Formats: sequence, structure tokens, C-alpha cells
Amino acid sequence: MTHLVFQPASRLVRLVLGEKRLVVDLQPGEDFHAQLPVFEDEDETRCVGLWAILDHVEGNYPDAPLIPEDAAERGEALRWLDWTATVFTDQVTRRVVFEKANPRFTGNPSRSTPDMNVIRAGRDALRDMIPMLAATMDERGNLVSRACTIADLALAAHISSLDYFGEIAWDQSAPLKEWYMRMKSRPSFRSLLADRVPGQPPIKYYADLDF
Repeated sequence: MTHLVFQPASRLVRLVLGEKRLVVDLQPGEDFHAQLPVFEDEDETRCVGLWAILDHVEGNYPDAPLIPEDAAERGEALRWLDWTATVFTDQVTRRVVFEKANPRFTGNPSRSTPDMNVIRAGRDALRDMIPMLAATMDERGNLVSRACTIADLALAAHISSLDYFGEIAWDQSAPLKEWYMRMKSRPSFRSLLADRVPGQPPIKYYADLDF
């Protein structure tokens, strides 16, 4: 699989493949203009981009389904997936992670030096979103139900990259912290917790399951 360490789609696909217990050889993307991630299955089926990979993997590896069968829960899971891919990405991840991370790990060629005004705007947006996320998790256990779905993995892909840079105030939201502790404890998360970027080490508790 060709990926970028801090690209949200790449992180989500890594989590999905981990949930399906599929072992992949991770290769860093070198071309900023390439559509990533790219996944090649054992039968040489080549899937390019998040949606093609999710469709292929969920359809061909039905064990441990990540999209609920119940129509209402399925709709809610896909709503959250869309929200993280659009609203959360634009308002938080692009403003914080894409500004702070080396562009070779995000695929953001326009970044030169971090713009603190942009980062502060992303932090403000994150702070405003946390109460809504926490209330949902407190009520449901996760974003949709007590079961882990594609919605939780999608949000965790973003939260983990923000946490790498120490951008989450965990002491200010117990429901969010408890949810993330459960996510970090899932075997699929081991790959992400092992991420290390040259010249940009993670916050000291990044890989800790109890933090």
C-alpha cells in the first residue's frame, strides 16, 4: 500500500485494513500529485483512493463489518464518515496537522512554513467541536452505537494525527479521552502508534494506551 503518514485517507485505510486483519507492506508516497492511498490486494486488484479501497475491502472481506446492517445506523455511520472527510478535515486537520507536519507526509505541496494564524483557527474549531463529539460518545458509547464502525475509525484517523503533535487537551473531555483510549487499544491501531517522522517526534504519551 502506498500512503502518506499524516494524510487522513491513508490513516483511515490503514485502520480499516487492520480491522480486517489484512497484512500490508507500507510504501511512502513520493509524488504530491498522485492520488493516494493505493492498495493492491493479493489477487492483484489495484484500488486507488479512499472510496475505492473501502468499497473493495468491505465487499471482499465481510468478516468484522465496519458499516452497520441496520439502515438507521448505516446512515449515521456514513454521515459521520462524510463529516470527518469534509468538515473536520477542512476546519481542523488541514489547519493544524497540515501546517505543522512536513509536507512530504501530508501531500500538501503549498505549505512552506507553519502559519500560526491558521493553526490557531484550527485549534479554535477543534475546541468548538469537542463538546458535540463528547456528548455523542457519552450517549452512544461510540459515534453510532456501542460497536466500533467506520465512523469511529474515520475520526480516530484524524484525532491520532492531532495527538501526535500534542493538540488534544485530554483533561478537558473525559468522554472523548475514554473513547480514544478504547480506540488506541484496538489491534488495528498498532501501526499508527508506531509512526515516527524524522525531525518531528510525537508527544511523549502518543503511543501510551493509558495516558
